[in-house]
Amino acid sequence: MAGASLSFSLIFRILCPPAKKKCRIIHKGGTMKYHAFARHNLDKLPTYGRLSQEQIRSIKIVSEVFPFKTNNYVVNELIDWDNYQTDPMYILNFPQREMLRPGQFKSLSDMVEGNASKADLAEYIQELRLNLNPHPAGQMEHNVPSLQGKVLTGIQHKYRETMLFFPTQGQTCHAYCTFCFRWPQFTGVNELKFAMKQASLMISYLKQNPSITDILITGGDPMVMKASILERYIQAILNADLPQLQTIRIGTKSLSFWPYRYLTDPDSGELLDIFRRVSERGIHLALMAHINHPVELGTDAAKEAITRIRNTGANIRSQSPLLRNINDDPATWSDMWKKQVKLGIVPYYMFVARDTGAHKYFGVSLERAHHIFNSAYQQTSGICRTVRGPSMSAGPGKVRIAGIAELKGEKVFVLEFLQGRNPEWVGKPFFAAFDADAQWLDDLQPAFGEKEFFYEQEYRKLLKVDKLPGHTLSSENKQYA
Repeated sequence: MAGASLSFSLIFRILCPPAKKKCRIIHKGGTMKYHAFARHNLDKLPTYGRLSQEQIRSIKIVSEVFPFKTNNYVVNELIDWDNYQTDPMYILNFPQREMLRPGQFKSLSDMVEGNASKADLAEYIQELRLNLNPHPAGQMEHNVPSLQGKVLTGIQHKYRETMLFFPTQGQTCHAYCTFCFRWPQFTGVNELKFAMKQASLMISYLKQNPSITDILITGGDPMVMKASILERYIQAILNADLPQLQTIRIGTKSLSFWPYRYLTDPDSGELLDIFRRVSERGIHLALMAHINHPVELGTDAAKEAITRIRNTGANIRSQSPLLRNINDDPATWSDMWKKQVKLGIVPYYMFVARDTGAHKYFGVSLERAHHIFNSAYQQTSGICRTVRGPSMSAGPGKVRIAGIAELKGEKVFVLEFLQGRNPEWVGKPFFAAFDADAQWLDDLQPAFGEKEFFYEQEYRKLLKVDKLPGHTLSSENKQYA
């Protein structure tokens, strides 16, 4: 028995040496069992002892406002715990004190640690959230359509060809990103949330809007749903026999935060069969993978998940915002794009961090965003240059920073729409006065003494139309929000 015990101990030390970065936990049958960690069970974290008391305090205080959840795969496979305080994956997953302004953090910590009443604490937290621009670019006011007088709270329709669908059962994630642009989805406040269950309403809306060619199923993360639930929505779309339908997209972070969804989860085979069925129907299935750092592509599980998904006929496209403290250097992006192409993933978008949530902590200037994109772009071959950016998903549309130039004796940002509420705006260059501190479209002023950008007058009219009582959006109107 002593020999057996020694042998097991030796094997454990070899597999999980204490000084190394990763310690893979393999369960019976070679599967990884999902286990979540959040504020309520933070002390169960395997690496809890590495955190200082002040770091634990900061996590607990900040996660009163922003959602926090990680899991055993992220903790064991992705985070470098020997350098965790500056590790991109740690910052991506664990709330940081600086995500709140100093005064906000102090006031909140005083209330939490001073045993303020639940009602007073909830009121202050709600006040903080509402001041963090929970729905940027008019998502709630201008993107939600109606059908026969019923507001479709689980649909957004901003661009003519693309409709977003938020299935109720997919409005959570395997782990939460600290920068999340849809953080209100996870706060438990229903009036800040997009979600619906009725596939029939989605189908009716699609039939009344034949200009919609692309459906994006999003969240949260639809891949947290059981395959049987996803199948209901997918099958409803397929059975509807929509002649205009070309692409079903699924927005997901699961490749990075839980690749076992496609490997050993009990219904992983059923999930891949659904993907295969869509492809066999001649509809393009695209997984819109949220990949923020090359580390996320380095594990065996992630690589195998990518292979299995691609074997179904599905395509994987990648997108990510540019984030200070996580991926704000050209080498990280060029490395990430190269690894994606090698694995068969199509680089798609670099986004500018949206003006919501902890934007002050994660945002970078538009000048720096343009520099990082261009420098990274120049370090890749043409096969990687499918990526577009840096792009701002602003109220009027997706606006790309195409360049910085000297024109008519003035330094300017050269901008263009990649998508617009009016499709006629797409591809038209326009110019903003250079501002080294600007981080968003709203920070910019028109160049050359112009009073406003070319689209603004029409944009205001479109928003007024959208607000008319009883107005129902249709493919006949240029306002597709």
